[in-house]
Amino acid sequence: MAEDFPAMRGSLQERAPFWRRTGTVVASATLAAALFGGVTGGVVGALNAPDAGTRVTGSAAALRTGSGTTADVSAVAAAVLPSVVQVNVTGAQGQGLGSGVVLTSDGRVLTNNHVVDGAREVTVTLNDGRTVDAAVVGTDASSDLAVVQAEGVSGLTPARFADSDQVRIGDQVVAVGSPEGLQGTVTSGIVSALDRTVTVPATTGRRGSSVSYQAIQTDASINPGNSGGPLVDSAGEVVGINSAIYSPASDGGEAGSVGIGFAIPSNEVQRIVSGLA
Repeated sequence: MAEDFPAMRGSLQERAPFWRRTGTVVASATLAAALFGGVTGGVVGALNAPDAGTRVTGSAAALRTGSGTTADVSAVAAAVLPSVVQVNVTGAQGQGLGSGVVLTSDGRVLTNNHVVDGAREVTVTLNDGRTVDAAVVGTDASSDLAVVQAEGVSGLTPARFADSDQVRIGDQVVAVGSPEGLQGTVTSGIVSALDRTVTVPATTGRRGSSVSYQAIQTDASINPGNSGGPLVDSAGEVVGINSAIYSPASDGGEAGSVGIGFAIPSNEVQRIVSGLA
């Protein structure tokens, strides 16, 4: 399962870590790489997702904005959670899941391409617990973005997108998604860096080649299963789509968040999605 780690900038390169996409899998350890990026050292263990009814919500901690005013994380969570779904896939390599962002009231959902790549069946679990069939309607492997259509739904709450060019280092942000299958999980942190070059290598058994993009770096906790979920600002508007994390190589089991996660900026997302949806 080991793959070569691509060149990176700065001190991260010297530590010889691995980049891993954050779509979680429910499969045997030998198949787990099917929904992850490159792995260096150790084996990626299997993850058993809890029931879709599991709900984890944000605390009532104050969120300080770039302007110095405060916002309540629980208020941000309440605004964003209806617009976040869990994307469940079945493919030749087993079962897996990621997160998604509602684009339209009739069920267009944005996620990462690596979440649905190779999927034979796709379903979407809505924030209210309903699971509905879905179909992939557009993908862009080069940007790691995809759009799926949830079937037979209406009245969903579309997410609002912010101008990612206005994001600043130190801004407070919230990540929402289904880490380890725990749907509706909310975590908070700050923007740690901007324009961070992220390269995720192609994984054995997956289509396509490596993916590179300029990312927003955050210390908000992001784990396998957060792929495709939103990184939002203190107004509850999407500033990025969570897609990759840095984890030190592990001798066994699966390494989780160490406070270094990456999101595709919302302006790039909107540019790509306009041609997919």
